[in-house]
Amino acid sequence: MLRPRLIPCLLVQNRGLVKTRRFGEAKYVGDPINAVRIFNEKVVDELMVVDIDATAKGREPDYRMIANLANECRMPLCYGGGVASVEQIERIIGLGVEKVAISSAAIARPALIEEAAARVGAQSVVVVLDLRKGGLLRRTEIVTHNAARKTGIDPAAFIREATARGAGEIVLNNVDFDGMMEGYDLDLVERLRAETNLPMTVLGGAGTLDHVAALWQAQGIIGAAAGSLFVFKGKYRAVLINYPNPEEKAALLARAGWSS
Repeated sequence: MLRPRLIPCLLVQNRGLVKTRRFGEAKYVGDPINAVRIFNEKVVDELMVVDIDATAKGREPDYRMIANLANECRMPLCYGGGVASVEQIERIIGLGVEKVAISSAAIARPALIEEAAARVGAQSVVVVLDLRKGGLLRRTEIVTHNAARKTGIDPAAFIREATARGAGEIVLNNVDFDGMMEGYDLDLVERLRAETNLPMTVLGGAGTLDHVAALWQAQGIIGAAAGSLFVFKGKYRAVLINYPNPEEKAALLARAGWSS
């Protein structure tokens, strides 16, 4: 039986593990390989790793780093960052990564979605939408290149297009909520979840397991991704890689209305 997923998202910068706030203030928190080893022991549902500088600096994915992560990882792995072509996607899949996240390149050329799905299978193609409210009307739009570029694109419309072009999953990454640890934007998720039947994951805002439970209670089978929740502990944000143990995870699912 399908269950909601609880997914740590690791941000990498210069091969180091960092955590951001609203896509800025990157704080070094350790070595990503060590984090993967800890998450292996904790039997996480899935792991997402994003190189936050690759696209912004116009460089290719760091294939050596990706290979090292994939060799160490014992759970499904999704990689994103600097991916702009089908050939890159195929190479990353060949390194042992289950899913490849595309964002800026898919926004610039949506045909990449269907080309990738045809070559590696829809299940391996994840479209990440970085979302931010802006303008006088505070409308939510898609942004790219670490939120440095506005697109004016309505996320609802693009979700429909990505679905039609054969994406396997949609990730909503909320820039305004990133690293704030005050909870997900449930209203935005509610609005955008209705635009597709694809698997969806939400990232940005989780600071406690209560926030995860609230998302699952509202949306049922959906991925709850987080960064700060799994690398910090306590109000002083002490660095500690963590993840609920099986009993805690079962209790969390039960709170959200899922039986063991």
